[in-house]
Amino acid sequence: MSLITLLAVLGAALLHASWNALIKTGGDKQIAMLMLTLGHAAIGAMVVLFRPFPATEVWPWLIASGAIHTAYQLFLAYAYEHGDLSRVYPIARGGAPLIVALVGAVVLADVIAAMEYLGVLVLGLGILLMARGVFQDGESRRLLPFALGSAVATAGYSLVDGMGARLSGDAVGFVAWLLIMSALFYTPVVLVQKGTKVLRAPAKSWAFGAVASAASYLAYAVVVWAMTQAPIALVTALRETSILFAVLIGRLFFGEPLQNGKLLAVGLIVTGVVLTRL
Repeated sequence: MSLITLLAVLGAALLHASWNALIKTGGDKQIAMLMLTLGHAAIGAMVVLFRPFPATEVWPWLIASGAIHTAYQLFLAYAYEHGDLSRVYPIARGGAPLIVALVGAVVLADVIAAMEYLGVLVLGLGILLMARGVFQDGESRRLLPFALGSAVATAGYSLVDGMGARLSGDAVGFVAWLLIMSALFYTPVVLVQKGTKVLRAPAKSWAFGAVASAASYLAYAVVVWAMTQAPIALVTALRETSILFAVLIGRLFFGEPLQNGKLLAVGLIVTGVVLTRL
């Protein structure tokens, strides 16, 4: 991997942690997430103008992806309402590859190497230790089901998007359309929950949403580009440094505590993810 590619992937990891921090910063996490989603849809709408229209057999995958992304956004926003960035993000981000590895082995009959088994074990221990810290440190236990729900949804859309993009033959167009589908599903859910007050949100809130959308989309685009320049497994493993960035952001900008148990859990999660993806 070249130095430029290495720095690009690290930058993408920082962007991913940063847009999560922006959602955490927002007063109402669901409204902040809606602004992010609408920003995604706007970007997607511009992209699809220059891409071929998806074939009929691709649309079930796009609809499924939109529904799963909606679940992901709901769970993640609720998790941030109840927990710290440095607690929620590692569980939500680290849980997804653990689930994908287990589902791939059981349902898809994927072959798992010895190193991947070790990675799953280490990753699982890290998540258990991170979850245990919630009970020890007096944090809201309600963050756990939402963070784990976000991890399950991430695993779900990762599998659906991967298979759907392959069937489509146009990954860029597929991602653009799924962002639009996600907004179509998520927007009415939030409007039912929160009412139309989101439409009266201050300009500053919309600006945060726009910045978060741009950071999220750019992070994904950089990772996709990096996968054309270096081994995919190496890129995806390096991308998980976003967990470390999220913990650092939580400490520096939100003053979140970094107990020894939390630091150990983060180290195990990052190590486990890397082992499962190398």
